[in-house]
Amino acid sequence: MVTSVLPTINVLKQATSPAWIEQAMSTTGCAYANLDIILLDHSHCERKAAGVALNFMFRYPSNTKMVRELTAIAREELEHFELVNQWLERRNIPLAPLQPPPYGAGLRATVRPKEPDRFLDSLLVTGLIEARSHERLGLLATHCPEPELAKFYHGLMASEARHYGIYWVLAATYFNREIVMQRLDELAIIESELLATLHPEPRIHS
Repeated sequence: MVTSVLPTINVLKQATSPAWIEQAMSTTGCAYANLDIILLDHSHCERKAAGVALNFMFRYPSNTKMVRELTAIAREELEHFELVNQWLERRNIPLAPLQPPPYGAGLRATVRPKEPDRFLDSLLVTGLIEARSHERLGLLATHCPEPELAKFYHGLMASEARHYGIYWVLAATYFNREIVMQRLDELAIIESELLATLHPEPRIHS
């Protein structure tokens, strides 16, 4: 029986459901075809993550510490994008669009439109996405039946942990810590609720 453990990322309100692991590892016509879909979705996630870091720099260019930190993150996300794409090539999986799950749009909808609330919420939401990515990659590394691919996922985990930590440190840099923690708690509840219903197709965030 597939099981998941509670995350060491304390802010996540719920651990990933075992149903997600079972879906990711299930076969659909050929051996572990869902893993191929997960890889393709992972490629999209890395590309989007690089874009998010760049968008922060375009929107808030005078925040020197943020720009310095997110320049490094954007570079690393693009490196991961390239690595995942190499896996796609090895498995003869063409780059193609995928219908996204409601997770990302649902979290973006929680971002308050007026500044500085928008800046705070955007940092915290991005940190939550990175934290969930860290947890999901860890589960893939643990349960993936292909040792080389499992090793690849495990190798990315440290970067994801560093990324979500940076976004939350930045939030505490620009905002009162008590306000940050209160808002992070509110957003974390919503984040877990968005994952309560399993998406029909496997995705990193579904």
